[in-house]
Parts: sequence; C-alpha cells; structure tokens
Amino acid sequence: MKKIGLFTSGGDAPGMNAAIRAVVRMAVYKELEVFGIRYGYRGIINGDFIPLESRSVSNIIQRGGTILRTARSDEFTTREGREKAFTNLKKTGIEGLIGIGGDGTLKGLSVFMDEFPVKVIGVPGTIDNDLYGTDYTIGFDTAVNTALSTIDKIRDTAAAHERLFYIEVMGRDAGFIAVDVGIASGAEFIAIPEVETNIEELRKMLSNYRKDKSSAIIIVAEGDREGDAFEIAGKVKDAAGYDYRISVIGHVQRGGSPTAFDRLLASRLGAAAVEKLVNGKSGVMVGQINGDIAETPLSETWEKQKGIKPGLIELARILSL
Repeated sequence: MKKIGLFTSGGDAPGMNAAIRAVVRMAVYKELEVFGIRYGYRGIINGDFIPLESRSVSNIIQRGGTILRTARSDEFTTREGREKAFTNLKKTGIEGLIGIGGDGTLKGLSVFMDEFPVKVIGVPGTIDNDLYGTDYTIGFDTAVNTALSTIDKIRDTAAAHERLFYIEVMGRDAGFIAVDVGIASGAEFIAIPEVETNIEELRKMLSNYRKDKSSAIIIVAEGDREGDAFEIAGKVKDAAGYDYRISVIGHVQRGGSPTAFDRLLASRLGAAAVEKLVNGKSGVMVGQINGDIAETPLSETWEKQKGIKPGLIELARILSL
C-alpha cells in the first residue's frame, strides 16, 4: 500500500483534528502518501482530495471541529454515487480509506468495501458514545465536560432563585452524555431513551424533594421516549410546587478544544488505524477497550447494542436523595 485517503463524516466531534494529525503523521512515518478528503463522502464523489504532509497538521491537536470539514451525501447512498467515488480513488491511486465518524460513517465504509476492492478502517468519532466496540468514542469526554460546566453554572442560579431546571443535553438515541453529566452534576433525575420515564413517579419524587430541597436539576436526553425537556416539563408542570425553567445546551457540546482524554484517545486510534491498513486489515473499527486498542468488525459496531453501564441510573437515584 502506497497511498491512503482520510476523511471525517457526519456530526463533528472534538478530537477529530487530533485523529487527523495522528493518521497523517503515522502514515508519513510508514512512508505512505496520505490524501485528506474534504467534506466526507461528498468529497470522494467530487474528487476533493488534498495531499497532507507532517507540517499540514501542525497546531491542530487543540482545535475543535475538523480541518477536513464534514457533510452529508445523499449521492453516496446510491450505487452510482459509490461507483463514481471508487473511480476517483482509483484515479488518484488511493488503496485504503480511513473514515472518522459515527454509525452512518461506518455503515458507508462497510457498503463501499463490499462493493469495491478498497480497504477501509473506521475510527469512532461521535459525542454520543453509542458505538459498540469501544469504551469511549472521540469527542464524548469533551461533550460531557462542556455540558457539565454549563450545568454547574445553572445550578448556581437555580439555588439562588429556588427553582427547578430541566436541562436538555444531546443524545437522540442514547443517554450516555445525560447519565455522565447527571451523576457528575448531582442532578436529581435523569431521563434517557434506554429507560422508560414515568411521569407520575417523577412528580411524586419532586414533591418529596420540595420538602427539604429548595432547588433541583433534571437532565433530559433529547431523545427520551417521553419527549424533550419542554415536553417533559409540560407533563410534570407545577405539581411539585417548584417555579421551573428550561435550558437546552445544544450544539455547544460539539465544539471547543478537546480534553486531554479525547486528544490521547484520538491520537492512539488514528495511529492504530494506519497500522491496521499497513498490516492488511480491512472492514474493522479501531476502538479502545479496558485501555487497550481493539478492533471490531464494522457491522458489529451498529448491529450490537452498547448499553449504559449497569447500576449507573440506580447510583444517580441514590446519590440524589
């Protein structure tokens, strides 16, 4: 293998630039040519390739977002689009692809690999932490810390005004962010898609808290089955006697300088992805399990469900008493 391509796709996550840096510098070390592909799968179809060298990725490890940009591509979902993408790779001489992103990115790599003779490696980059095959995804730790900083500030004003706050965090299909920030912020209740939210029990719990707690925090993952923060607040209303407010943290969780943990994780996974390609591997995602680099077949990363760690919801309930 002489040439590889690298792209980021789907939602951006803090630490993607650190992973790009690691891929490029490991590729240079292995005497490979590396091409950055701008705008994800759309860039492969459009031939938007740029050569990257060691100095091309200087001073980016601390930056959020992605220097390669990211975009959705409806055309890549078609056989014709993927054929056009393969033609561009072949024309440039790119033999292997490294894609950094979430489940949509990994599914795209899997389909592409099945249809055309190109080696692919996936790197988990998503703040949702919902990919099977890795304890943590790139960007998750930063998103949790960003949300936590905001929630701590809201806790101050909640106490000052003796209010109940419903705080919505990202997590359309998974509650990993909500659980971690809920426990770390001392929240009184956490609502996540994986566990049914009983509105009546929530109302009773808040009524009990009102007897000796002047303020409270409820963390809501945006994909909770009872609805978002506004819908849950509307169902609970003022039964507990609290004056309440609603805050949606939103896309600020995707931005900002990555934490040390995310920079280290991204560096390890980016370098490992290159080594896998060089050693002839294909069709796997590189992740980190129990501190070690692990590889998981691409299909398993979305076919197998990664669950919330057992006992965390119960721990949150106990610690909120």
